[in-house]
Amino acid sequence: MSTDIKEQYDKIYRYCYYKVGDPSLAEDLTQETFLKYFAQSSYIERGKALAYLYTIARNLCIDAFRKKHPGELPDELPDHDSMERLELKIAVRQALKTLPKQERELLLLRYANELSVGEISVIMGMSRFAVYRRTSSALAALKVLLGEGDSNE
Repeated sequence: MSTDIKEQYDKIYRYCYYKVGDPSLAEDLTQETFLKYFAQSSYIERGKALAYLYTIARNLCIDAFRKKHPGELPDELPDHDSMERLELKIAVRQALKTLPKQERELLLLRYANELSVGEISVIMGMSRFAVYRRTSSALAALKVLLGEGDSNE
């Protein structure tokens, strides 16, 4: 794991940022995740380091969310995006919000963090088949939701 710490750090940061929506809080949670991870040297030697990292990050994000008021999470978008790209981002975010929480998390892990189905199955505690089926179902639902706003017929 030592060779790809930066890559794993970036993935855990993206995961935390997705969960809390605040860059500085996501940075703090990511750092705390790695501190807790390295404090448990007995688990590091057993393998499945990535699953353990995501479990720690997930629990820290849940704790942070419980402490915050739900209405305080910012929804920031970069200023430099073109109007079309901005509209697409908004449409995708709105479509994602309609999906169940677990399906949103599956899509984040699979496509934003580029984890394998096997890694996701360990992190989420479900079978590989269930991960594949739910991810496919979530993608199909997103296509339908985004297709409704498309003017191509």
